Amino acid sequence: MTRRVAVIGECMLELKGQAFGPMTQGYGGDTFNTAVYLKRCGDAAGVQVAYATALGDDGLSTGLLERWRDQGIDTRLVRRIPGRMPGLYLIEVDPAGERSFHYWRDTAAAKAYFDEAVSPLEHHAEDFDALYLSGITLAVLPPAGRERLFALMERLRARGAQVVFDNNFRPRLWPDRAAARAAFERAFSLATIALVTADDHQALTGLDSLEAAIAHAQSLPTPEVLIKRGASPTLVHSVQAPGHWAEAPTEEVARVVDTTAAGDAFAGGYLARRLAGADAVSAAVFGNRVAARVIQHPGAIIPIEVMGDLV
Repeated sequence: MTRRVAVIGECMLELKGQAFGPMTQGYGGDTFNTAVYLKRCGDAAGVQVAYATALGDDGLSTGLLERWRDQGIDTRLVRRIPGRMPGLYLIEVDPAGERSFHYWRDTAAAKAYFDEAVSPLEHHAEDFDALYLSGITLAVLPPAGRERLFALMERLRARGAQVVFDNNFRPRLWPDRAAARAAFERAFSLATIALVTADDHQALTGLDSLEAAIAHAQSLPTPEVLIKRGASPTLVHSVQAPGHWAEAPTEEVARVVDTTAAGDAFAGGYLARRLAGADAVSAAVFGNRVAARVIQHPGAIIPIEVMGDLV
């Protein structure tokens, strides 16, 4: 059975390397990375993925669209805004595989996605069985756009669609933590599935310990909650087993090359299996397998050839 998923967020141009040294050009963004892995892992089960964002009318924006279509992503939800351009980021990766980011996104087209009477996503909302967004999606939208997105989440959930919220929290994108907490609480209350990275949740809540942040996440009102804890097993609470928290083991890898998009890949793998009818725990185990594969290769979007057994 076909499952149609709309993913909303921002995909930026990427420069990777060392400042004043050799660099490679690419593209990526948390929700876009998830869209790619969801499409790859769900393709055999009939999952279709459309990406909702805004781009400019420049050649770089056109190049991004062409590459998204090459990945099998439906681009009918993309707005083209004359005079605007995509955002840009520089990624530096240290010898341990950890990365640091530098952004140029203040005037990015994605911020203006809802700056028209009816956005493409609102127009086509009834075509989709699920909506996926992240904390970064909320952060890049201005308050009026955020309210439009909240209304869309409520509308989709009311008719029985899945609404999936990933808690990616980047403090620098918010005016203060109180504003971020208010937006996240609203999103958690409207979502049917919450994907929670424990250390991001600790940063958002300001709690003293990771254990306290995990306990707080376990009290969220979302019907299905997954709590990602790095190399420790993922905690899973689903509507299939109310009141019970299960564990989904992670997969050990010999060498971590690049942790970029690990959480995004988990989300894509998890949703692919969940939408195909798998239970939450087995879907989380598969999501952890996908994430483990991704961190063994450089870049946010790894070659599909190294995922043959997963797709």
